[in-house]
Amino acid sequence: MVRKITGGVCAAQGFTAGATRCGVKASSPKDDTAVILSAAPCAAAAVYTRNRVKAAPLQVTREHLTDGTARAIVANSGNANACAPDGLENARREAAAAAALLGIPESDVVVASTGVIGQRLNIECIEENLKNLTLSADGSAAAENAIMTTDTKPKEEACEFTAGGKACRIGGICKGSGMIHPNMGTMLAFVTTDCAIDAALIQETLRDVTRTSFNCVSVDGDTSTNDMCVVLANGLAGNPAIVEKGEDWRTFREALATVCMSLARQIAADGEGASRLITCCVRNARDDDTATVLAKAVCSSSLLKAAMFGADANWGRVLCAMGYSGAEFDPEKVDVDFSSGKGEIAVCKAGRALDFDEGKAKEILLEPEVTIYIDVNEAGGSAVAWGCDLTYDYVKINGDYRT
Repeated sequence: MVRKITGGVCAAQGFTAGATRCGVKASSPKDDTAVILSAAPCAAAAVYTRNRVKAAPLQVTREHLTDGTARAIVANSGNANACAPDGLENARREAAAAAALLGIPESDVVVASTGVIGQRLNIECIEENLKNLTLSADGSAAAENAIMTTDTKPKEEACEFTAGGKACRIGGICKGSGMIHPNMGTMLAFVTTDCAIDAALIQETLRDVTRTSFNCVSVDGDTSTNDMCVVLANGLAGNPAIVEKGEDWRTFREALATVCMSLARQIAADGEGASRLITCCVRNARDDDTATVLAKAVCSSSLLKAAMFGADANWGRVLCAMGYSGAEFDPEKVDVDFSSGKGEIAVCKAGRALDFDEGKAKEILLEPEVTIYIDVNEAGGSAVAWGCDLTYDYVKINGDYRT
């Protein structure tokens, strides 16, 4: 049984976190650099962007995680250190600065960055000011806020479960608001657990979980150069290490999925300029993979997003997105309903328009959370994807993002 708790990345035993302002972006007064530390060595796993252009911190992190172990994460906002002068050197210097602060090997530090692409990272300010950072068992919120860029809300989740008769905890934080169309995970997501589990098994499980969580989110169709999701497991809960896919592994997977799906949903709800969260539920498709492709296509459609912003029950845009998704289905079997806290309304039956109350539909679509139910009426495949509406503010935010 998985039970939600509080605490973010500090919910699990042995993890502390903190943040400080180093001045990465001189014009910003906020804390911009976060550190997460485990009291013991961790089994570690990560997934990264599939964008061919990969930021320097990702390359350094991959090098450091080749042995499947780590103890700390250092992450800065304000500069992505992607396609930037001295990128690899500065990513390594950031890891070294954190290692010096924490008294651990540089190779045990995960490095992450987010912000503007193409500008040199002011590594000197990090090296000079990181020493001002204080770690605490209540530091999750501080770390969370430090990695935010255009996010308007902090994003965290944690839960408790039992493995091998021991109480285990897992928690995470993430940032992501724009340039979100992940093909692995979100822009930055950090998950910690005190459950003892084999690193290779975490890696396999993380890849599986991100497929139906972070990879089912779309804000704007752009996959970042810096996408990264990292899991650290220090084993301090004292459970017998999970090394195979038995009952304890299934419970761990459920807990990891709970955290990742919650964070993914929070990202979609906080999309740049967004005024409503869109959830697309596809059922009775040929298989789960088909349902996933269909759900993601609908949530990624700019025209559908614009219709949701205008509270326009333009269900034709749902079928249109399904049609170009590449998934196999029979359009003449598809039913579409719109739902929210104001009720539910059927707008399409067997691929054809229904005579529905436009006023009622608008009332439903004006709610801050809207669900699109799609019944493919072919087999038992199902999937859920998340997105948001496309508003004027999205263009305003991204029209002058660098300045």
